Amino acid sequence: MNTPVYVLGTGLSHNGSAVLLKDGHICVAIEKERLTRIKHDGGNDTEAIQYCLDAEGITLKDITLVVQCANFEIPERDTYKGKRVFAETDKPKIVNISHHLAHAYSAVGTSPFDECAVMVIDGCGSPLNQFLELHPEQRKHIPEEIFNSMEMFCEKDSFYHYNGTKLIPLVKDFSPMSQQQETAFTLPTTQHSIGGFYSAISEYVFGDMDDVGKLMGLAPFGESGVFDFKAFEFKSGRLYVRDDWKNRFTNPSQGYNYFKQNFDYYANVALWAQQQVEKAVVQCITNRLEKFPHKNLCYSGGVALNAVANAKLEDSAITENIYFEPAAADNGLALGCAFYGWLEYLKMPKQKHNGSTCFGKRYTDTEIESTLEGYTRYPYKKFSNHNKMISYVAGKLNEGKTVGWFQSGSEFGPRSLGRRSILAHPGINGMKNHINRNIKFREDFRPFAPAVLKDKVNEYFTKGRYSPYMILVDQTKPKYMELLKNVTHKNGSARVQTVEESWNPVFGALLEEFYKQSGIAVLLNTSLNKRGMPIVETPQEALNLFDITALDIMVMENYVIEK
Repeated sequence: MNTPVYVLGTGLSHNGSAVLLKDGHICVAIEKERLTRIKHDGGNDTEAIQYCLDAEGITLKDITLVVQCANFEIPERDTYKGKRVFAETDKPKIVNISHHLAHAYSAVGTSPFDECAVMVIDGCGSPLNQFLELHPEQRKHIPEEIFNSMEMFCEKDSFYHYNGTKLIPLVKDFSPMSQQQETAFTLPTTQHSIGGFYSAISEYVFGDMDDVGKLMGLAPFGESGVFDFKAFEFKSGRLYVRDDWKNRFTNPSQGYNYFKQNFDYYANVALWAQQQVEKAVVQCITNRLEKFPHKNLCYSGGVALNAVANAKLEDSAITENIYFEPAAADNGLALGCAFYGWLEYLKMPKQKHNGSTCFGKRYTDTEIESTLEGYTRYPYKKFSNHNKMISYVAGKLNEGKTVGWFQSGSEFGPRSLGRRSILAHPGINGMKNHINRNIKFREDFRPFAPAVLKDKVNEYFTKGRYSPYMILVDQTKPKYMELLKNVTHKNGSARVQTVEESWNPVFGALLEEFYKQSGIAVLLNTSLNKRGMPIVETPQEALNLFDITALDIMVMENYVIEK
């Protein structure tokens, strides 16, 4: 029997994570925030790496290669914001790669394509000097005028071709870092990046640049055409953020009460910004594909999480097939590091990925029972099998109960896809407001997603997109607006999840049973957490959340706890 080849990828920027490949397949992966319970946590990677090793039942001695990535530094082997797991051994070998290369390989490794173009767009990648230290042979792909500047330049968008064995850079664009200005729009991102622009507007509207997804949720409440100026311009195929719009916005957020008092204004700003981003994304990718056409496109980087822009990109039909990497932000860097190690460094063949984005460890009945031991606050029972549990829970959902849903290994990435979810009926009056107010403790304008059986998506939604990662929006058909009111946004849009039973079988079975009992093939699905909290990882965290929120039921595998 051959000894498995393990490659470990580790991302040490904010949104840190670790990923373990076994013979080219993802066997376990975790985001650091799920373990430390600190949103967007990064830096030292010991905890995330140890989680992966323990889940697989191996030690560092079993690892063939480690590949790492940090945004502005090349981490030392022994320490990086604390002692690392490699401190007392000179094996395994550690290789460093740049930020956008990691983003690109995260998409290549998980995509269904043998060959493809790859686009990376984010807020800020590796600094130019660090990039050239790691990849000196790529200098020829960088615009020459950048080398004559005294400013600090960082990656802002990159375009590659993957030929089945190697990732070949085609266009590398860099931007100077944002300078201090007498406006409300100075952030630690590159000056001319789409991601930096979106973060700046998020800071302006909410006073918070870390949760830019809120801006996309606010935009549908805005009125189109209120602002008639542009944020971006293209010159010689390069994208620039203009400066002239910044002086038009002179009323930055002064807290949530102020935001609510000026809701219409901020909604109009959000819609303007969203529309600017959509145009910039489509134009930027169109420009690259016109020069280097390919029928398959992989798209990654933080901007690739913008589900509305993604739908516009798909509808533009600039290429035949697009794969949107579900862990497109910096939490996916470790994925890219691991796949770089397997494909590029070890020169091993690409292995077909099953499409799953759920790579956490599975918690056993023994571990769940240990958590429940001595728990007397609410009664619980164990069902003898999944089928009986599913029938019971579907009935409760049909009655209007809210359900915390904890099944198998957790999702990797920002979306709960039916492993760590809060579920509810999509059409019961007041359900959306109840969950936002009493379970999530968040703003009432925030939307929820519809999870739908994939063979029923065309029945409820206009485009009927295949969207297993909740990373594309669609429009709810008019006749289903009332039935799906809790998962349809103000403008009729919905960020759909088509449930893929091949890697999400228990959630798929629950949806089937809910459809049988209710006649509706859709459930409200949102992440198993509350505002400011990372998604739940362990049974104990699930139970803690259940105790402090208005959730009616918590389901952990076949255990059902009920208020």
